[in-house]
Amino acid sequence: MQYRRVGKSGLKVSEIAFGSWITFDNQVELAEAKKLTAKALDLGINYIDTADVYNQGAAESFLGHVLPEYNRRQYLVATKAFWPMSDAHTDRGLSRKHLTDSLHGSLERLKLSYVDIFYCHRYDPETPLEETLEAMNDLIRQGKTLYWGTSEWTAEQIARAHTICTSRGWQTPVINQPLYNLVNRNIETSILPTCQALGMGTANFSPLAQGILTGKYSGGTIPKDSRGSNDRLSMFMKGHLSDAELLKRVDALGPIAETYGLTIGQLSLAWILQNPGISSVIIGATRENQLEENVKASGIQIKPRDMKKIQKLFP
Repeated sequence: MQYRRVGKSGLKVSEIAFGSWITFDNQVELAEAKKLTAKALDLGINYIDTADVYNQGAAESFLGHVLPEYNRRQYLVATKAFWPMSDAHTDRGLSRKHLTDSLHGSLERLKLSYVDIFYCHRYDPETPLEETLEAMNDLIRQGKTLYWGTSEWTAEQIARAHTICTSRGWQTPVINQPLYNLVNRNIETSILPTCQALGMGTANFSPLAQGILTGKYSGGTIPKDSRGSNDRLSMFMKGHLSDAELLKRVDALGPIAETYGLTIGQLSLAWILQNPGISSVIIGATRENQLEENVKASGIQIKPRDMKKIQKLFP
């Protein structure tokens, strides 16, 4: 496993991170979640990613059953706040109250005294940005989170937050968590360059486009027991599953992957890591062998001629 600095901060994270979105308490029950988390840590993954809203706290609770068993100095945990956690009007958004309540709830479920990264899970147009930023600064000063970051914010929103924090002596965001993969490259236009210019790292989610970039749906075939076969879990990938042209382009990655002894999925992860602006790639898993396979993407160097081939397939 290779490790990278998060932007210009001193924090170092594994190139592959382990996330709990969709899987924990959906596809994976507690006993298996404990095994998967332990396996991830054993493989050298030191970044565990979750959020309060992931199955309304269940994902964090699952992690709370295994993380305290490990040396706290050797791993980092990131969680998030924004989405409603109840019907209460105060239990959503990025107000000082919700951020404080949300982090306290996360710490209780995770059975930790602090988290390493606390993300604003979306931008909140209903809360003054200054209120959100000051609250984040206070939570860091209180030792409840060490760093903070943004998720799915625009380049302009990130830049404005950084400017305000700098002018007031508050802690600036050190990391952004966007959607990014071969199929979704929108952040390359302005978000990724802005983060790099501001000294922020990037840890992207859904690097395999919900499994589309593994090649398992070749020719439009949907394997039994796959995420694509589950109507409840495939909501974010249905458009891709019916896109024959896209699936054909995914298949075309196969010959390139073979030259490196990789699978299509491993190549797709390695491609993301060729970008120096990326700190870590967040993967999910329902089986231990998926973790073992995905971590092999760390440290791979793709030759320029093959990067051009991939660029042609996924411009």
